[in-house]
Amino acid sequence: MKKRDIKDFSRQELEAWLKEHKIAPYRAGQIFKWVYIRQADSFEEMTDLGKELRALLVKYLTINRLEKANVEISSDGTRKYLFRLSDGEFTETVLIPGKARKTLCISSQVGCAQGCKFCLTAQGGFKRNLTAGEIVDQVRDVLHDLPRAEGAADTEKTFQNIVFMGMGEPLANLPRVLTALSIITDGDYGLRFSSRRVTLSTCGIVGRLPELGEKSPVNLAVSLNATDNKTRSFLMPINDTYPIETLIEALRTYPLSQREKITIEYILMSEINDTDADAARLIKLLLPLQVKINLIPFNEHEGSPFKRPTDDVVDHFLQLLHNAGYTAIVRKSMGQDISAACGQLRANQIKERTED
Repeated sequence: MKKRDIKDFSRQELEAWLKEHKIAPYRAGQIFKWVYIRQADSFEEMTDLGKELRALLVKYLTINRLEKANVEISSDGTRKYLFRLSDGEFTETVLIPGKARKTLCISSQVGCAQGCKFCLTAQGGFKRNLTAGEIVDQVRDVLHDLPRAEGAADTEKTFQNIVFMGMGEPLANLPRVLTALSIITDGDYGLRFSSRRVTLSTCGIVGRLPELGEKSPVNLAVSLNATDNKTRSFLMPINDTYPIETLIEALRTYPLSQREKITIEYILMSEINDTDADAARLIKLLLPLQVKINLIPFNEHEGSPFKRPTDDVVDHFLQLLHNAGYTAIVRKSMGQDISAACGQLRANQIKERTED
């Protein structure tokens, strides 16, 4: 009998599982606290549970951790983890320093099936979805790897923000992502991150947006990257299924509070989408929406035909958005002295394994 990782359960699912085994559902909260707050690695540590319950948990469940295959640390403090999964596949997680807060960028799949031409992850193809436990493990294990400073309060985190912007398309793995989100944002028994500090980035799988908006209050970011369908379809095949007009309408009706904004991610690529005309179309396109804009100068990597615009072009594009009244920033690329591009650390590992 193959044991199941307990981190694949939402708290409600664990309550139901315990009930099936004649155990009071409230025990799920106790177990969650041990796994996520106290970072227990075994059921034997859970001393406020009876021996029979601990034996039951040992019989059917496990508490796994990811294997750190590689960790690269940049001079700017960026820390990039390559995790080896139980089946030998690899996924990436990146801890990014900021002026006031650190951000953990996590993955939702091994590889990606969306085929975006500018993305290094896409070049490696799609292998499989991550389980809910493997998604949660990235947060739990990095918290464990970077313990709080001596004397820090129990509620103090070594990083404060979480973004689903790593390998994979989160909406293509939505059921497991939703389970992981419920654990990450469980303020009583789980990892206790505020939903306001968690952002999910999508290429725009419009058919999954209503379920995300209904079931999770986390922030939404959308990778747009072009202002006309010809260019966006060239860059992002998903646009053939959900063209820009369809995507914008879905974002217009996405549930938001009065103060919430959707983040529009726009990767600037030289002579592809960085002209004054592109900026003018972007300004008009986003008028119906509550948005803020992240401009991301393309992070060049070996084998890519795309180039980063000059700083003058980036600054000019940003100024045009500001002049039109938009909240917009240029997102600085971090970790330039390590394997910075998303998917690069995994690609290097696969290349080394193939050459061996």
